[in-house]
Amino acid sequence: MLCCLNPDCSNPLNPAGNNHCQECDTPLIPLLRGHYRIIKVLSNEGGFGRTYLAEDVDKLNEKCVVKQLAPKTQEPIVVKKAIELFKQEARQLQQLGEHNQIPSLYAYFEQDNYLYLVQQYIDGQNLLKELYTQGTYGESQIRDLLLDLLPVLKYIHSHGVIHRDIKLQNIIRRSSDGKFVLIDFGASKQLTATVHKVGTAIGSHGYTAPEQLQKGQAYPASDLYSLGVTCFYLLTGISPSKLWMEHGFGWVNDWRRYINVNNSVLISRELGDFLDQLLKADIQKRYQSADEARTHLTYLINYTSNASSKLLAPSSLQTKLTQRTQLNNLLKNQLLLFGVILVLCLSIGWYSQYQSKRIQETQNGQLTNTDAPKTLRGHSSDVNSVVFAPDGKMLASSSDDKTIKLWNPVTGQSISTLKGDSDWIWDIAFSPDGKILASCGADKTIKLWDVATGLQIRTLKGHTNGVTSVAISPDGKQLASSSLDKTIKLWNITNGQEVRTLKGHSQAVDNVIFSPDGVTLASGSWDNTIKLWNLTNGQEIRTLKGHSDFVLSIAFDAKGVMLASGSKDKTIKLWNLVTGELSRTIKAHTDKVNSVTFASGANYSKAFKTSEILISGSNDNTIKLWNPATGEEIRTLKQDSGFIYSIATSPDGQTIASGGSAGNILKIWQIP
Repeated sequence: MLCCLNPDCSNPLNPAGNNHCQECDTPLIPLLRGHYRIIKVLSNEGGFGRTYLAEDVDKLNEKCVVKQLAPKTQEPIVVKKAIELFKQEARQLQQLGEHNQIPSLYAYFEQDNYLYLVQQYIDGQNLLKELYTQGTYGESQIRDLLLDLLPVLKYIHSHGVIHRDIKLQNIIRRSSDGKFVLIDFGASKQLTATVHKVGTAIGSHGYTAPEQLQKGQAYPASDLYSLGVTCFYLLTGISPSKLWMEHGFGWVNDWRRYINVNNSVLISRELGDFLDQLLKADIQKRYQSADEARTHLTYLINYTSNASSKLLAPSSLQTKLTQRTQLNNLLKNQLLLFGVILVLCLSIGWYSQYQSKRIQETQNGQLTNTDAPKTLRGHSSDVNSVVFAPDGKMLASSSDDKTIKLWNPVTGQSISTLKGDSDWIWDIAFSPDGKILASCGADKTIKLWDVATGLQIRTLKGHTNGVTSVAISPDGKQLASSSLDKTIKLWNITNGQEVRTLKGHSQAVDNVIFSPDGVTLASGSWDNTIKLWNLTNGQEIRTLKGHSDFVLSIAFDAKGVMLASGSKDKTIKLWNLVTGELSRTIKAHTDKVNSVTFASGANYSKAFKTSEILISGSNDNTIKLWNPATGEEIRTLKQDSGFIYSIATSPDGQTIASGGSAGNILKIWQIP
């Protein structure tokens, strides 16, 4: 096979005998610069070219990586900057590639108006893929990673270079010896460099240190912060980008609680203290060098080992210890027998109370279904959004694994997987006829998909930061999107054109939703407010204030006269949209409320004494059902572990779907 080197070619692989690409008719190059045979595309570099896997025919077909610089933009300043960074990456690889855990530079040249960089191929798997396939790390694995990588960071820092983009994807475990190799120096800078233009700070959200993201300035301690975040992700499996989007840099102040929630690993106080210092938001409180960090870590490991060795008893006490052990065993056996009798008595009492309560619930017409929820598996990372199709026959989910999955909610079987997004997918929405699915996420775009074929219809571009939420109007003609860039955009679904931009929030807009009649749009923001917008003229109708922290979810009731909002402040607020006044505050959960929705069911009046219920999902692992008229809790559905990011109800009101961080799964719960 021959690979086309046109960076815009959508299907670059060709049979070996072709002279021109069968897809784009570009002349094919059998051997780049006479001895690099391009095998396939490894990745697209965000509009600046591609990275290919190749073979060097002069080295017995040894594999190598070829990076191509081909900026799609025509802006001279951007092109000049891209060329400068590309050359800088080549220089740095030439300078640093002597280290065994950094790829070596093989060549740097220009051909056919494109710049190329050829570097060593590392045979292995990056840590993100390893996390997906093998699960979270234990303490010993984290220590091995740190002890292996800290000397690499010391080496690059001593040469005046910082990496600026340390994350799971840029660390490969080499197959030959298990060593960790640091790759992708394309974002690196000299230590004294500063990115002056606002918004151009290099790095990945969630991993990037505050001084690097906010001011464009990076130091050795900035790389150490990113290394700490990397360790956190490996320990918990919780995406740092998701935490950053919801909490900013605040999550690092209590990162330990996510380990407790996840229940995946226990870490020692020593390792916890070490990670504490890596994850300080204040750069002055962090380790200032990789050498300092490694020295402290080595000391902590040695201290722990020495402390353990001191627990060994001297031989002169062996007889007394044996006698004490025998006595302890006798006491343990007696206590065990007593414990069994006590548990048996308590179980009988509990069962009697449970049966009485069940009879009482049945007589009162309350919910009595205690069947376990159905579990749907298929995603390889956090599930960020779930939504039912309008006819209820299909369920869609989106994930940090960059895919959308369509499911049969009755059987739990996967129908298809939609791929094409280049980053985490944060939200999805069906059109009223169920034929189109909209998705959005960290790549700043909205994509429209044909549900029947699974193909992309078009991509909507206009936001300058990640797109947090999408909603489609009841008539199916308009799409609304909210973004971290503090704006809301309205789009024409038919032609994909931007209709209007709504500005007014002072912080990121987390959620948008159309009213049932399609006349009003509601938006919830990190500025702690909800805004109502007139869709006819784009004017703000009113601002609802009352939450003390981020508004993370909003929902209209069936009549469009009430709005529910869930917040990081752990409450749900119900608003009267006729008067604009706060009707009720429900102290709903013990952690932030990520998702709220209303549901109506034919038998609700009998089961719940209300025609419509309110449902909420939280980081406290629970879904709660409420009577919105009284604010009373109807029932709690508890998940085993992990956060609940999104909930959705089927059109008939019989089923709840939930997704979150618990093992990358979805759950389907029966309501009545």
